[in-house]
Amino acid sequence: MDDIVLTLPYNGTAPTGGDSLIQNLNVYYESGDIAWMLAATALVLFMVPGVGFFYSGLARRKSALSLIWVTLMAVGVTSFQWFFWGYSLAFSHSAGKFIGDLSNIGFRNVLAAPSVTSKRIPDLLFAVYQGMFASITVALAVGAVAERGRMLPCVIFMFIWSTIIYDAIACWTWNPAGWVSQMGGIDFAGGTPVHIASGSAALAYSLMLGKRRGHGTHELNFRPHNVTQIIIGTVFLWVGWFGFNAGSALSANMRAVMAALNTNIAASVGGVTWCLLDYRLERKWSAVGFCSGVVAGLVAITPGSGFVPPWAAVIFGAVAGSSCNYATKVKFYLGIDDALDIFAVHGIGGFVGNMLTGFFAADYVAHLDGFTMIPGGGISGHWMQLAYQLADSVSGFAYSFGGTCLILLFINLMPGLKLRASEEAEVVGMDDAEIGEFAYDFVEFTRDVVNGGDMLDDDSKFSADRDSPTPNEKAFSSTVGDDPHRSR
Repeated sequence: MDDIVLTLPYNGTAPTGGDSLIQNLNVYYESGDIAWMLAATALVLFMVPGVGFFYSGLARRKSALSLIWVTLMAVGVTSFQWFFWGYSLAFSHSAGKFIGDLSNIGFRNVLAAPSVTSKRIPDLLFAVYQGMFASITVALAVGAVAERGRMLPCVIFMFIWSTIIYDAIACWTWNPAGWVSQMGGIDFAGGTPVHIASGSAALAYSLMLGKRRGHGTHELNFRPHNVTQIIIGTVFLWVGWFGFNAGSALSANMRAVMAALNTNIAASVGGVTWCLLDYRLERKWSAVGFCSGVVAGLVAITPGSGFVPPWAAVIFGAVAGSSCNYATKVKFYLGIDDALDIFAVHGIGGFVGNMLTGFFAADYVAHLDGFTMIPGGGISGHWMQLAYQLADSVSGFAYSFGGTCLILLFINLMPGLKLRASEEAEVVGMDDAEIGEFAYDFVEFTRDVVNGGDMLDDDSKFSADRDSPTPNEKAFSSTVGDDPHRSR
């Protein structure tokens, strides 16, 4: 019994929560809460390679590695940005309605005081956890560079976008001082800051880059090059999303359990729904369709996972699977080459999730953590909640889309920072042109065995000591498009 430490109400006044040299700062928090949130942080980070594998499998073989690289780089850049000033801009205790201040720049005074959104965990733990959210949001958005975007401008974009766009939306949504929070909008784990923001940013990035070479012709084959990678990425995301949604309860409690249950139900129903819709047209049981539906369900349930009952999660999954499936056609009407359908799944899925949350939110589910009080959603007679959700969603889309266009326009005007790769680089692939490495060893095997070793090492101006995985495409002739599988 002597080893038991009882938690005490926090009574400190210091910004750091106290002096660890003379105080035991652990007495204010449950060790179980801290352990769960550390695990949830790791689970969210686990989602990033999931995004990379998912995007890589959807793309063509010659640009597969570049998409894994750019999602991992998003973690590196955004993690530094978050430490430097991102966390302060989003979650400082003295934030304004639209963005925070720099009182916590460089994690200054971020230690053991209760976090700005929950007294159950300290500032430092909350900051690390939310840093993973910022990282994966950027990783989702930059998939828009697929097959024609240069890496250097994209890396610079990551830092600027996370500062101007993500930090502001996170502040107004989740910081108690934010205008959406004060208005009464509810978003459990990121319908607007993560999904609508990243989806609309990807749409804007695709617009600013322009269409891929051969878009709209038989030259550009849209079939994913590696379905196995897509499945692996989906599994990573599905597992990691438990930390994403259940972790957003910010402690180990019944609300976290409910969020985990809703997450799994929506993902499952979303996958089955999308798969059935594809079967209706193709009479094939598409693995890619199932995986896309799983992600759509996960996206939609994100804002509502800690607010709605389990039976509503079935509706979330079905509506998200169908609406995101049909939304993949939107890019053709808009004339925008969203190569990986990021807007259809995350932008539309996030909007659907926000609105369904406004309708199905239940006061008793929110109060499973013991302290959150909401009036409920439209189904409880609180119809104004739908207006709050709509205002949040539309403002998030407009700010992210418009802001992303302006950021990219500015970057593209800078010397040496042209957003789009050259035509020759696009033909040989981003792996050769931008990374200098390839996703598959078969590249060297093809050069040395299939081609009889007759290709010169200096044929590629990009990698110098190795050939392009698609050496025959370097000649800009009319025969490039004759075989739609040539680049795969």
